[in-house]
Amino acid sequence: MELNYEVTGSDDAPVVLLGSSLGATQAMWAPQLEVLAQRFRVVTFDHRGHGGSDVPLGPYTIEDLGGDVVELLNTLLVEQASYVGISLGGAVGLWLAQNAPDRFNRFALICPPANPAENKQMWADRAAQVRAEGTQAITDATLGRWFLPEFTETAAIRQMLLDSPDEGYAACCEALGSTNLLPGLSDITAPVLLVTAESDTSIPPETVVPLAGQIPGAHLEIIPNAAHLVTYSHPEIINPLLLTHLT
Repeated sequence: MELNYEVTGSDDAPVVLLGSSLGATQAMWAPQLEVLAQRFRVVTFDHRGHGGSDVPLGPYTIEDLGGDVVELLNTLLVEQASYVGISLGGAVGLWLAQNAPDRFNRFALICPPANPAENKQMWADRAAQVRAEGTQAITDATLGRWFLPEFTETAAIRQMLLDSPDEGYAACCEALGSTNLLPGLSDITAPVLLVTAESDTSIPPETVVPLAGQIPGAHLEIIPNAAHLVTYSHPEIINPLLLTHLT
């Protein structure tokens, strides 16, 4: 299983990995890349089933997705890195914080679903819909959750969703539908920045805010007037938060 990835920044800088949202590729991090690459060796990647990565038949598990990231570190000969993840990438980050603590020194987790299995049937239904009708069937609804109406620069993200491999998207839905990361939150030892968006209907703030009390030492930020894909719509807020936490 090989992940498609790109490395930006100085070879001798600290490494940070960026894990994307369901249905998005590493290109979604364009608003962060230049800023982070000034201080870090930034590794962007596509989750399995996404972008230029392999698309094995599903279902996938969160262990599969997290294991892919650990293998990517091995491929890059990187002993330790920081990790930034949003949405699906945030869930992967929570798994890594619990299961590969020796490989990561800090995490920034943005709108992370800690217990998506709570909505297991919804994920199963969405996987079935995408396998039957393609990602175009869910694109408009997804964009409606990811951005507030006043944010209109969504063409690139729309195209990512449309181009997303149907099987990869569906299989990652099934991974989320079988994931509950709540039991291991109290065992996390790395510094964690949690970010939630005030108007996020995909991963509502009321599901993220309690995580700050369950992850030892976690720092919580609530972004006003923002929806789910807050990294893309509000980089002027997110980028300084990331730089402060990661440095």
